[in-house]
Amino acid sequence: MSDLRLDPLTGRWIVVSQERGERPFAFQPRSLPVEGEPGRPCPFCAGAVDADLPPTLTLSIPGSDWSVRVVPNRYPAFQGTTAMAVTNLGPVFTQAPGSGIHEVLIIGPEHRAQWADLADEHSGLVMAGIARRMEDHAGTPGLRYSQAIVNAGREAGASLEHPHGQLLGMPFVPREITDEQAGFARFAGNCLLCTTLDAEEAAGHRVVYADDDVMVVCPYWSGTPFEMLAIPRNHCPHLYEAGVPDLLAMGRGLQRGLASLRTRLGDVAYNVVFHSAPYKAAGDFHWHAHVLPKVTTRAGFELGTGVFINVVAPEDAAAALRASAKAA
Repeated sequence: MSDLRLDPLTGRWIVVSQERGERPFAFQPRSLPVEGEPGRPCPFCAGAVDADLPPTLTLSIPGSDWSVRVVPNRYPAFQGTTAMAVTNLGPVFTQAPGSGIHEVLIIGPEHRAQWADLADEHSGLVMAGIARRMEDHAGTPGLRYSQAIVNAGREAGASLEHPHGQLLGMPFVPREITDEQAGFARFAGNCLLCTTLDAEEAAGHRVVYADDDVMVVCPYWSGTPFEMLAIPRNHCPHLYEAGVPDLLAMGRGLQRGLASLRTRLGDVAYNVVFHSAPYKAAGDFHWHAHVLPKVTTRAGFELGTGVFINVVAPEDAAAALRASAKAA
């Protein structure tokens, strides 16, 4: 029998239906090549970062030329400093300028070194790069929110094979974040994710990785197979205000979780999505990261209702990922 579970962050219902996971070809490995621009060398490899895209941030491990770089996106979704003024062109036609900042986070100089391959110090630098740029975005007039993402694989939206992420500073707060803010507001008393940490630690069977500073779980309300939620133990609304130990811990926790995912499922595509409080948000929030493997396809029901069907119970997914970590 299927199981309905409520996601307290967004207020959405999730369907856990393990029977549907028994269908042939339920999971999809990466199948589409990430080609980039034909005839053009990778612009993110060591020594090849575009000369006309000067880095906005460079971080290095001692002894290396560079370990993490942030450069302007050549094809930005948000650009410019025009104030967000809404214009109504008709009864249902409303628009505003797409001002903001769009940057590329180059995770490392090696072409095929995924986050799962990074040493702890290097993964901590990735997190430090995200935090530094978010802090700069927060000080930019007209911007209200920064979204950091990592897309790995064509199915996850990556247009280049070289491991990289995106940093987008925008003049509005997106719906996913306002839904989560409402989830924190509905959860009277303690912080929603602080309570999640305590509850998942007590339950134990959905924990993928945990140490003194971070916990990675397949959350009770997982909407997709092998979904993970990484939560720093130290309560802080804004990623860019997190302390160095918390940033190092998040990088380490994501590396462990992604390495276990690859060992268990192979080279699947995935998204890592970081959620932080809007710059001037009032109310409670606890920054965190979602890991969303692309192993199934959203079909008509999901697209028509917004209700996800998960064919792997998160308890089983976490057990498989823990076993993979031990076997690695």
